[in-house]
Amino acid sequence: MRVAVPYEIIPGETRVALVPDVVPQLLKIGHTVAIQAGAGARAGFPDDAYAAAGATIEPDARSLYAGSQMILKVQRPESSATADELAMIEAESVLIGLLQPAGDASLFKALADKRVIACSMELVPRTTRAQMMDALSSQSTVAGYKAVLMAANALQKFFPMLMTAAGTVKPARVLVIGAGVAGLQAIATARRIGAVVEAFDTRPVVKEQVQSLGATFVELPVDPHEAQDAGGYARELSEEHIKQEKALIHERAKLADVIITTALVPGRRAPVLVTADTVAAMKPGSVIVDLAGEQGGNCELTVPGETVVRHGVTILAPLHISSDLAYHASHMYSKNVAALVAHLTKDGKLNLDLNDDITSAVCITAGGEIRNAAIQQRLAGTTT
Repeated sequence: MRVAVPYEIIPGETRVALVPDVVPQLLKIGHTVAIQAGAGARAGFPDDAYAAAGATIEPDARSLYAGSQMILKVQRPESSATADELAMIEAESVLIGLLQPAGDASLFKALADKRVIACSMELVPRTTRAQMMDALSSQSTVAGYKAVLMAANALQKFFPMLMTAAGTVKPARVLVIGAGVAGLQAIATARRIGAVVEAFDTRPVVKEQVQSLGATFVELPVDPHEAQDAGGYARELSEEHIKQEKALIHERAKLADVIITTALVPGRRAPVLVTADTVAAMKPGSVIVDLAGEQGGNCELTVPGETVVRHGVTILAPLHISSDLAYHASHMYSKNVAALVAHLTKDGKLNLDLNDDITSAVCITAGGEIRNAAIQQRLAGTTT
C-alpha cells in the first residue's frame, strides 16, 4: 500500500504522524511511504531525513493524497484556505489518526459515504496485545509532564521547599485530578521538582500507583466495577457520586496552589469536577491546568484553548498540548501508528478482520457504514 503522511494544517498542531526512524518499519512489511514536503519540519524532522530513510517526498497535499491507499494523520481531516483534506482522501482508502470520536459526527458520515475505512487511535483498547498501539497513553505521558511545567511557570511561587537566608519557603501544594497515564506523569513530575502532591481518582486500583510516586491518595468510596470499565478506562459515574466528588474536590482545592485535571470518559464530554464555586474558594494566585479542555474541560470556568483569570485563579486549557514537545510526542505516536498499520495489513496489503478485538474497537467506518454505536446515536439524534 502507498502510505501517505500529510502536513498537519490545524493551527498549533506541530506533530507529525510518522518520523524518519519508523519509515523502514513500514517499508519492511511491504508498503511504500510518501511524505508531504515539510510535514515533519516543525517537530524537528527535515525532508532529507525522510528521504534517507526511504520515503518519497511529495511537494504538496494534492500530489500526496493522489493514489494513496492509507493516510496517517495526527488530527482529523480539516479544511483550510489551501487544502480540503476530506475531499482529497480517495474512496476505499484507510485513514488512521486521532479522529476525535466524541467530536463532530458528520465527519464520519462523510467518510462512510466515501467508503473510507476510518480508524481512530483514541479507541485502541487497553489490552496487552494493543499496548504498542496505545496512542492515548503515549500522548498523555507528554501532556502530564508538560502540564506541570506550565503550572510551575504560571504560579508565582516556588514548587520546592527552599531553605534560604531569608527564611524557609514552603513547597507548593499540587492536586492532581485523575490518576491515569497523564495524571501519574503529572504526579511524578511535580514530585521531582519538589511539590507536595495529592491525587484524586474514582478508581481504587490506582491508589498504590499514586502512593508509589510519593503522593497522597484522596479517596472516595466507589465500587471498582462502577468506576472502571473492562478496558481500564474510567466510567461515567452516577449523579450522586459526581456530587460527592465535587464536594471532596472543593475541600482539597481550598488548600492547593495548583490543580491539574485529567479526568476523561472515552467518547463523552469531560466531567465537570471543579465548579465555579470551587474556583472562587481557592487561594488568590492559584493555578488550574485543565488537560480535559479538548473535551470541554473538567473546570466549569475553563475556556478551551485559552488562559483566563477567574476569582484571582489562572485557568489554562491548552489544546494540542503534546505539540509543545513535538519531537518526542511525534516519535511516540509514530510507533503507535506503525504498530496499528502492521496489525491491519499483511504482505503490504490491507487485511481487515473486523472480528479481531483491536480492529473492531478502532474501526469507526468500514464498508460504507458507521460501526461505532455512540456515533450512530448522535447522528440519529441530529436528524430527528
